Amino acid sequence: MTVINPPAARAGSYLVGDLELNRIGYGAMQLAGPGVLGPPRDRAAAIEVLRTAVELGVNHIDTADAYGPYITNEIIREALFPYDGQVHIATKVGVVRDEKGGWLAANSPEALRAQVHDNLRRLGLDVLDIVNLRTLVGIDDRATVTDTLVPQFEALAELQGQGLIRHLGLSTVSLDQLGATTTAVAESWLLQHSPNLMLIPGTSSVDHLRENIAGAALPLPPDAVAELDTI
Repeated sequence: MTVINPPAARAGSYLVGDLELNRIGYGAMQLAGPGVLGPPRDRAAAIEVLRTAVELGVNHIDTADAYGPYITNEIIREALFPYDGQVHIATKVGVVRDEKGGWLAANSPEALRAQVHDNLRRLGLDVLDIVNLRTLVGIDDRATVTDTLVPQFEALAELQGQGLIRHLGLSTVSLDQLGATTTAVAESWLLQHSPNLMLIPGTSSVDHLRENIAGAALPLPPDAVAELDTI
């Protein structure tokens, strides 16, 4: 089903290199099981969420092979492959899961190369639109920002030069932020504050997905924005 003037497109778009992305996207973290580990309770519902997101105008999906692990990317492929060229996927590398579900750094050049190829294979892609390097900052309270990420980005840039990656970025968003429930008012307030802000509210519920994306179409008058600024 094609939605005319879909809600997720009403907040405008933002250029990431040559990619025009609607500012309301979808964070696929919630598609995995509890604790971002294992399969979802209802795989069919997860697939429906993805397909509904695209119907509502979402054209970029944020994911990672560490979600599940692997489960989320496999569900994305099952739901959306073959991709029509209108949906762009941003994935993350640099962290993996251990056998108990813990998060571990895996950011050696060799590990990053392997993760990029794993993402390509599981998503069914020849090239990844966006690859963000993820550190443990925001995941592990003991983690600190490293002095340099040059070796990591050199390895990723090499893969970019091989045509396997279009764009590179750095992800420092915490798990709480990625998994937070954002109300339509909060989304609208955030979108009005910055023309280059892109939201990726994640959910495993179609109803919550509709509520989240409603923020793109919710106008806030200047006095309401000013009042929210004081909170």
